[in-house]
Amino acid sequence: MVGGGVIGLAAAYRLAESGAAVRLVDASGTTGASWAAAGMLAPISEAVFGEEELTRLNVAAVAQFAAFAAALEDRTNLAVGLRTEGTLAVALNADDRSALDRLSEFRTALGLPSETLNGRQARALEPYLATEVQAGVFAADDLSVDNRSYLQALALANDLAGVESVRDDVTALVRDHGRVTGVRTATGGSLTAASVVLCTGALTQRLAGYPIQPVKGQILRLAVPARLRSSGSVLTRTVRGIVRGSEVYLVPRAGGEVVVGATQEQQGFDTQVTAGGVYELLRNAYELLPISSEFDFVEARAGLRPGSPDNGPLVGPAENGLILATGHYRNGILLSAMTAEAVVRLVAGQPLAEEWKPFGPDRFSPSGHH
Repeated sequence: MVGGGVIGLAAAYRLAESGAAVRLVDASGTTGASWAAAGMLAPISEAVFGEEELTRLNVAAVAQFAAFAAALEDRTNLAVGLRTEGTLAVALNADDRSALDRLSEFRTALGLPSETLNGRQARALEPYLATEVQAGVFAADDLSVDNRSYLQALALANDLAGVESVRDDVTALVRDHGRVTGVRTATGGSLTAASVVLCTGALTQRLAGYPIQPVKGQILRLAVPARLRSSGSVLTRTVRGIVRGSEVYLVPRAGGEVVVGATQEQQGFDTQVTAGGVYELLRNAYELLPISSEFDFVEARAGLRPGSPDNGPLVGPAENGLILATGHYRNGILLSAMTAEAVVRLVAGQPLAEEWKPFGPDRFSPSGHH
């Protein structure tokens, strides 16, 4: 197993639980995209035009995630912070409302359940929303999870399941007679395996040639001060806003933090936080939730989402001995449990669930790695 982000950790754990001997190779620990995520599990409020098959996959994944998270908490005695209050999408002006209406009609046509609200009804759900908010759509079935708590629980579950952890970078795949038989590491060693599973996110192109590009996302963590928390919850559920044409989301955490995200930038492997990115997020958050200007500033971070040409993941056999579980773009945490189950089936040579059919690696051609 190569890659210790949320996909690699979930897949390694499920493989070990199924009886496989698993070695997880990763040098970065908790510094990748999974650590910088917001943890939204929102297939309804994130469904967009042209991604119907991906939406079907995401809807199937939510049910699996909830069961997986409950089992993970039982195994580790660690809470993962799963929240079930739903997602409220809101629009600030007339143009934003038109954009939200178009998306809502599309989602309704797909059979995704949601409730259309006017501005007053949206503020009844979240009283601190700006008075300018014109409309809202409430998706009660969307979830969220504390991504860092979830990752910590997965790491402990891997230890408990006997996964061997190797802190090293993988520099190349090793092939013998047309089959991938292992990997070479930065420290000069090589590791052999009956199956190599690449869960390497934005680094997949370097190792296997598949067209996965890093999409930079800057994200903020704010904290609601105690004096504001004492009067009740400032934010109860995830709020996604269209603010004069740009998008922002605010995701509350049980401990009083609020995650604000996220930019989408094609900047290669740059993970620098910029003044412009922070300004844009804070400005849009303030427009939606004016009281956010009183929150404490905790952290600004940038991660690299692994984006494929069609925004869908690559999950399936790539060549003899090599399985891909990568390219999850903005749905890595949401799809982690379902992908882990898929990897167990792939290693065992079993067919995948129907929802995975459009997302095999064979829809793209790898370049220069054979």
